[in-house]
Amino acid sequence: MSDKQRELVGICYKNQGQQSALDLGHKLVQGQLKQARLEAWLQFIKNNPHGALFCFRGGLRSQISQKWIFDSCGINYPRITGGYKALRRFLLNETESIISTITPLVLGGQTGCGKTLLLKKITQKVDLEGLANHRGSAFGGQITPQPSQIDFENALAIALIKRQNASFLAFEDEGKNIGALNVPPAVQSATSAADLIILTASLDERVEISLKAYVAEMLAGFGFADFSNYWLMSLLKIQKRLGSERHKKLHNLSQNALQLQQQTGAISGFRPIVKSLLVDYYDPMYDYQIKNKSRRIKFTGNAAEVLDYLQKFRV
Repeated sequence: MSDKQRELVGICYKNQGQQSALDLGHKLVQGQLKQARLEAWLQFIKNNPHGALFCFRGGLRSQISQKWIFDSCGINYPRITGGYKALRRFLLNETESIISTITPLVLGGQTGCGKTLLLKKITQKVDLEGLANHRGSAFGGQITPQPSQIDFENALAIALIKRQNASFLAFEDEGKNIGALNVPPAVQSATSAADLIILTASLDERVEISLKAYVAEMLAGFGFADFSNYWLMSLLKIQKRLGSERHKKLHNLSQNALQLQQQTGAISGFRPIVKSLLVDYYDPMYDYQIKNKSRRIKFTGNAAEVLDYLQKFRV
């Protein structure tokens, strides 16, 4: 129902009881309007054959919808008893339960070493940055917005449920936040105490990986105007840590790189900027943070060596 229809039914329920509210609901949604709703639901079912119906609390609306669908086409589409609130409680409980029983392995390494690329090659993993739609740094914003906190938590729970019987689960080394989203405390606690595997790469490799991820791919997705704003605003976010002089230098270099790209299509002007950010900004932070995690480090190696090391955890 529309918001106005729900309001009318709610008032009727309060004043006259459930049956009167049901009768009013059926009166409000009938004929062509009901048929239009059914057609939309059937299209959704066609596109999502493994989905399920739910409403917010008790499940009465989804029960009615389920019956209408069955009467219309004979499909008994599954329904979540108790509605969304029950589903939400279930997912939160599953997150805490599963994360307490699995073996998490955390993949760390310097910025640009290719952790996300390596994670894609690992079947037994949960990609927190992928679920959060953010790379987890000042330059980590994606072309599309991040999901809501609730949607992120729900998606994380579903990812854990699907992989709960894995012999281990790999996670990328994250802080408490990924962009504007918070990693659930149970997951943060488990991963922050887990064994740490460090991925290594040369500085040249890191520059090229970062150049592709933060310049070439973002430029292709955004277009020049939005990319220009993304790059300069991301640089501005770390102005305080960079210091005014270094920020001013990198800002001017970025303006020149943007002008070169606009005029010639080349992104080579960003290479020295990316290198400077890695060496002078991200590496010192990494070196400081890794000192506090040194006891957790169980293996260090390049991408091929890490993949080979993970084989011993497979059952």
